[in-house]
Formats: sequence, C-alpha cells, structure tokens
Amino acid sequence: GERLHFANPEYGVAPGQSAVFYDGSRLLGGGTIVATEAAVPTATEAAQVENLAGEFREKAVDEVIETEREVERGRAAARVSQVVDYIFFLIYAVLVLRLLLNLMAARSGNAFVQFINTISDPFYWPFKGIVASPSTPEGFTLALPIIVALVVYIILHMAINGLLRMLAHRKTGI
Repeated sequence: GERLHFANPEYGVAPGQSAVFYDGSRLLGGGTIVATEAAVPTATEAAQVENLAGEFREKAVDEVIETEREVERGRAAARVSQVVDYIFFLIYAVLVLRLLLNLMAARSGNAFVQFINTISDPFYWPFKGIVASPSTPEGFTLALPIIVALVVYIILHMAINGLLRMLAHRKTGI
C-alpha cells in the first residue's frame, strides 16, 4: 500500500475514512485510510492544551463546590420550611377547633373548651371583634373573626414558604 504524508499535522483523520485526490474536478485516485500516526503537538500547543485543561478542571471543581453549597442551602431551607409548616398546622388546628366549638355552642365552662380557648387566644386576639359573629338564640355562633384569622395565617404561611423557596433555589447563570 501507498503512504500519504501531509505537510502539516491534520487532526480528525481516522481509519475507515477515504483519501481522494483531484486535479480540479478530475479524479486522480483514492483509497481507504487503514491507519494513522498521531500528530505530535509542538511544545507551545501542548502547553496551550494543558492550560486549557487546567482551566476546565478548576471550573469543574468550583462548580461542584457551588453545587454542594446550593444543596446544603436547600436542605436547610427545607428543614426550616418543615418547622414553619408544623407551627402553622398547629395554629390552624387550634383555630379550627375553636371555630367548631363555637359553631356547636360548646359549654364555655368545659375544661377542654377552656383549654382550646386559652391556647388559641394569642392567635385569635388580633382578629377578635374585627367583624361581627352572627349567632342563634341557642348559642350557636359563626365566629367570623376566626375565619379571617385562618385566611391571614394561610397567606402568611404561603408567603414564608415562598420566601424560603426563593432563598433555597437561587438562580445561577451558566
């Protein structure tokens, strides 16, 4: 077989490719490449490749470190969000119980009713008297201030969790 030598190193030449020779538009000959010799880079080219590889390695390590920080920040925000959820669910529970006890005209002297009123007072107090609470002669009361309180606490709960999501999932450029 014949050998073909290039005046300058050619990159991307591989076995299985065709080598074809033309004189203008006239085909002179050709063949299939069966083997190649790797082009030996000059010292300058090797240094450039090494510098570029070093930059890529450094960037990759920096990105891994930043990703680990993002994951840790996300975990911390998720834990805080779970605590916030738990606290708000407790608030919802005591306020809903108070609302239901009012709707059913529960006896105010009952120990459980007094307990629920005592632990819900700090959450109900800012809304007490904000609107009228219609009631029947039998004592069944629709405590609308409790419903207003529930709506406000739901909005506050959503706002806090939204803020935590924004802190945990900070957008980064690529």
